[in-house]
Amino acid sequence: MSTSPPAAQLDVKRHFTSSILLWMRTDQPRQTGMDHWKGPHSGIISATPGLEEYRQIYLRKHNPGRWPVTDGVETSIPVDRKIDGVAEVAFRSALSPLQGRKQTQLAYQDEINVFRRTLLYAGPPKSSRWYDVAAPGEEVGARALVYLRRRDGVGAGEFRKFVKKQLGPALASTGMLRELRTQTFLPWIEQLWNTPNVAHDNPGDQHFHASLILGFTGTASRDAFFASSVIEELSNQLAPLASSIHAYDVAAALTYVRNGDILPRCEE
Repeated sequence: MSTSPPAAQLDVKRHFTSSILLWMRTDQPRQTGMDHWKGPHSGIISATPGLEEYRQIYLRKHNPGRWPVTDGVETSIPVDRKIDGVAEVAFRSALSPLQGRKQTQLAYQDEINVFRRTLLYAGPPKSSRWYDVAAPGEEVGARALVYLRRRDGVGAGEFRKFVKKQLGPALASTGMLRELRTQTFLPWIEQLWNTPNVAHDNPGDQHFHASLILGFTGTASRDAFFASSVIEELSNQLAPLASSIHAYDVAAALTYVRNGDILPRCEE
């Protein structure tokens, strides 16, 4: 792989992050749900005390699976489990989720207006890593969101160590990314986000164990990345550890809270 700039010289910040995977209701137009999520629902979440950042990640409607075919690995995204969007929330501290219980209850009540299924994945404090891979003034023009499922027989600790110590630094070293965030998950527990009137079905063989957010200068550089030898090398490293690699094209990523402050208007 290219090593410009070297990962060892990059600034890496550690965060306490949760991701809520979202599926829009199918009894109304998809855009109706997206508009409600972007509007009224975002206001509920943004007002939650203790947030460091709140971002809504909109996934393209057509997402068959961006990761190239890899022997023994599911890279095609099943239609019935294809995600519509993700709420990415970074907390100021481990106690922040307790501060936001009132707003969380309001979010619970509003979910039925937008979503048919929601699944929360969380990692321990400071387990999410954000790599400073962009030069000053460089902006992200396109993104991909990748979910990884651990292969049976691979230990959770081994998998998390690989993502943190090998996969993240390898991606940062390619010189092809303008944003890189990695997150490893604790075992999924429904009770952490058991909202009423919304499905939370998540069979054991469908659980995810890590995610990657990859940012590029534009769609051309995103296409080039997924067609490059970098992906072939990463696939060879991942195949013994991951049974599924689901890579989504991101349509937009809107930030509502940054550095603990609610923004006057969302920013992409």
